[in-house]
Amino acid sequence: MGGAVSYAAAAAVKPSQTEGKEEKHSKDVDSVDWLNLPCPVKYEEIQRENIMSLKPELFEGLRFDFTKPLNQRFSLSHSLFMGSVEVPSQGAQIIKVPAAHYEFGANLIDQRMTMLIGRILTDGRMSARVKYDVTDRFSIKVNAQITNEPHFSQGMFHFDYRGGDYQAQLQLGNNAFYGFNYIQSVTPTLALGGEVFWLGQQRKSGIGFAGRYNTDKAIATAQIASTSILSLTYVQRVSDKVSLASDFLYNWNTKETTTTVGYDYLLRQCRLRGRLDTNGCVAAFLEERLNLGVNFLLSAEIDHWKKDYKFGFGMTVGE
Repeated sequence: MGGAVSYAAAAAVKPSQTEGKEEKHSKDVDSVDWLNLPCPVKYEEIQRENIMSLKPELFEGLRFDFTKPLNQRFSLSHSLFMGSVEVPSQGAQIIKVPAAHYEFGANLIDQRMTMLIGRILTDGRMSARVKYDVTDRFSIKVNAQITNEPHFSQGMFHFDYRGGDYQAQLQLGNNAFYGFNYIQSVTPTLALGGEVFWLGQQRKSGIGFAGRYNTDKAIATAQIASTSILSLTYVQRVSDKVSLASDFLYNWNTKETTTTVGYDYLLRQCRLRGRLDTNGCVAAFLEERLNLGVNFLLSAEIDHWKKDYKFGFGMTVGE
């Protein structure tokens, strides 16, 4: 008898609670300004938080970077690397050869309109990046690379337009590459987009679709392309200092699947990032701040299946 009374009382309370939730949800929906949604990130950057956490710039050997600002806009950079690099091989065995190079760079950054970045290496390779904001919404970017090897020099033009709640980009390359991508916010937290591209030399075309869900605590993305690639990522912000990340990559042509999980831990004096994937590869990257503008780097990657072990240390000086 008492149980029946309790059940009836609970049933009588539930409708009012449900009505309250529906009323609150209705107010939240009504408060959204659907004509003034936030501008999403660029299509090529929808996975940027996941890439920052799971794909740090790992290296093997010694690395030293020095940046010298000459004024508020212009700075020079010097980079030295001594270590080993992998060379292509027919078998499963990994072949490494000693390598060393010095890189000189110049940077001109005007926060209002222009960015010019140039690099030259001792092996003769040169690269340049130019960004010019024509208006507050329209910008032009140029990426170029010149090498001594035939058919490896390349150039790429990017035309970016940012609307109120969308981003569009047109890409033109010297190797008969043409691409266009577009992404738009459909809700305050959800953005959808797509891309098409054409590779003239290979006579191949492709199409892709993507979505990005972004809240204060979580970021989830999904990408699928006609190149037989499906990519899913998820980043959870545990706190202001800790983030957990994962990604899932599937190639339905080769039936290969890779899953990676990792963390991004930001301390007062250092930043620690690490990852583990289903291929048995473990990696970690540490950036320790020794002083203002001076950072110490430690890099490690262990692949037990391939018996490949990479360890590196370095230092960066200058902001």
